[in-house]
Amino acid sequence: MLIIDIEQTMNYKKEIIRLKKEKNVLLLAHYYQIPEIQDIADYVGDSLGLAQKAAEAKVDMIVFAGVHFMAETAKMLNPETLVVLPDLEAGCSLADSCPLDDFKAFVDKHPDHIVISYINTTAAIKTVTDVVCTSGNAVQIVESFPRDQKIIFAPDKNLGGYINNITGRNMVLWDGICEVHDILTTEAIISLKEENPDASLVAHPECNAAVLELADYVGSTTGMLKYTEQSNQQKFIVATETGILHQMQKLSPNKHFLVVPSDETCSCNDCPYMKLNTMEKLYLALKNEKPAIELDADLIEKAKKPIERMLEISKKLKLI
Repeated sequence: MLIIDIEQTMNYKKEIIRLKKEKNVLLLAHYYQIPEIQDIADYVGDSLGLAQKAAEAKVDMIVFAGVHFMAETAKMLNPETLVVLPDLEAGCSLADSCPLDDFKAFVDKHPDHIVISYINTTAAIKTVTDVVCTSGNAVQIVESFPRDQKIIFAPDKNLGGYINNITGRNMVLWDGICEVHDILTTEAIISLKEENPDASLVAHPECNAAVLELADYVGSTTGMLKYTEQSNQQKFIVATETGILHQMQKLSPNKHFLVVPSDETCSCNDCPYMKLNTMEKLYLALKNEKPAIELDADLIEKAKKPIERMLEISKKLKLI
C-alpha cells in the first residue's frame, strides 16, 4: 500500500508540473501545507510573502495551496486572474471567530478607533478595516501609527495582547483565537524542556501569553525560520503548526526540531484546514480550473484597500 501511495504521489507531481507549465500557473503554498505540496510550489511563504507574490503575479491562473482567506486575498490583489483553491472547505478557525455583524457592532462601540485586522479574516471583515497586518509585520504596522491613536485589533487576542505587551499600547482586542496555536500548553512545553534542557523554544505570537512567556524567541513563521537557521543552537522546541518543520529541516539539516504536541497523546499540532489540501486535490484543481474563488467587484474594491495599505507600509519600512 505504501509503494502505491508513493507512485501515485509521483504521478501527481509529474502531472502538476506539466499542467503548471501548460496553463501558465503560479502555485502558491503556505508553510503549513504538507511537504509534498511545499516542494512542488513556485513559492512557499507566510501570509505577507504570499500576498506580495499574488499582487505581483503575471499569470493566467493562481492555485493557492492554503486556506480560504488567503485565496480571497490573492483574488482581491489580482482580480482579473483566475484564483483556485484545491478545497473550498479549507477555512480558518481564527477567521471564523470574527462574524461580520458582531464585529461591526463592536467597531460601532469605539467610533474614535481605527481598525487593524490580522490578515486571517474574511473579505467581509476587511471591508470594515483600515489596515491589514500579518504576524510578520504586525508590530511595525501598529507602531506606524501615533502613540495616541486609539486602535481596535482583531481578531486574534493573543497576537494583539503580545503587541500591547511589547509596545506599551492599549489596543482594544477582539476576543478571537487560532485553535491550532491557542491549544498549546505550558505543561507540554515544560515537559519537553525538562527532557531537552539544551533546546531553545521558538513560538508563534498566536500562542497564549503563558506560552509566549516561556519562549526564547517569538515571531512569525518566516521569523522562526530565520532564527533557527541563523542561531548557533542545535535543538529547538517549536510552538506552531507542524508544517513549518519541513522548511526548518531543509534550511538546517543538521539541527533537531521538536514540535509542541497538541494534546496529552503527543499528537502532531496539525491545522485540520491546511491539511485538507492534498496532491490529488491540487492536481484536480489544476486540471479542472476549479473550485474558483468568486468575489463581488464591490467587495473586492472595499476589501483590498486595507491590504494595499499594508503592502505600502511594509515597502516603506522595507519589510518586503
